[in-house]
Amino acid sequence: RDKLNYAPDTNHLEHTPIKYVRLNFHIMNSSDSSRNFGEEEGVKFVRELLKYAHKSLENNEKMFLPPGNDTPVLPTRYRYVLTPRPDDPHDDGIYFHYDDELYFYVVRGKHRNNFRREVVRKYGVQLDTVLNVFLMPHHPDSVASPTYGAYGAGIALGNAVKITGCYEIGTPPWGIRGTFNHEIGHIFGLRHTWSGDDGCADTPNHPGCWSRTPDPPCDSLASNNLMDHNAWQNAWTPCQIATIHYNMARERTRVRKLLLPRWCELHDDQHIVVRDSVHWKSMKDLEGHLTVAEGGVLRISCRVSLPRGARITVQPGGKLILDNCRLHNACGDTWQGIFVQKRGKREGQVVVVGNPRLENLHPG
Repeated sequence: RDKLNYAPDTNHLEHTPIKYVRLNFHIMNSSDSSRNFGEEEGVKFVRELLKYAHKSLENNEKMFLPPGNDTPVLPTRYRYVLTPRPDDPHDDGIYFHYDDELYFYVVRGKHRNNFRREVVRKYGVQLDTVLNVFLMPHHPDSVASPTYGAYGAGIALGNAVKITGCYEIGTPPWGIRGTFNHEIGHIFGLRHTWSGDDGCADTPNHPGCWSRTPDPPCDSLASNNLMDHNAWQNAWTPCQIATIHYNMARERTRVRKLLLPRWCELHDDQHIVVRDSVHWKSMKDLEGHLTVAEGGVLRISCRVSLPRGARITVQPGGKLILDNCRLHNACGDTWQGIFVQKRGKREGQVVVVGNPRLENLHPG
């Protein structure tokens, strides 16, 4: 399947509903509370970090590379939502832990622990449905070492992310938002772009410049792509956005469980009306009713989930083509089915191609 089909269609953005990644945060500290944010300061930092991360998601930038490129700048169509435990009214999704054995992050050397999951296993909350973000300081001995070089860094660990460099070297929330978005990019299938094949033809290789400098090659070959290590990390290419949405749409993947399942319930403000000719080739999880209006033609060649109680309406003069597709409810509930309207001698048209499947229909 061509993953580029999952890139948002700028003529029909509503056909790619915004996905929300559920997150919580763990601020790791020493037992004497001296190695990371205090609780009031920590909550403020997390909320500021989310604000700046969202600004990047909402304002995708043009790629610097290759020079003179015409790579389209598409909306990312995903966001984050802080997710506390639903059974605890006092839970805000931000947790503080004091543990001398597990509070620190070491990125290199014999005590390297960035890839280790002990802290995730001990302190993780709702790990099956919420991406757990651990803000961990570099070890003070590492910071003091002239050879270590403490900096903002992170690692993606499936259902968790570790981030370092926020407190002990004074990186502000806006300065860590690129690392934060980068690691979540890894969670949803993105790879580094600076060498080799990352699976995206629109992310060119480059010499690895941190920023632009007066001298070659960094005068013209610095990258601003999210999945490079650079000073900006504010550009997603169409292929990268498509890859993220492809992995979000795959039903049996672990990462899909990290999404807020807005597609389960019917949202009246998410009603999609097709008025021109559209061909859906990418799996979709709709959040409202679907209508093919007069003059509209919708060809469906993929999996489409309809929320509970939703219906597909084909108005007179509209055409719905079911092309070996699967229409269902992804939450195990039921939807209302397809309703073909008639007005006088005119009526909507449903064309069947191959063997489409309609599942989870409401009885009667």
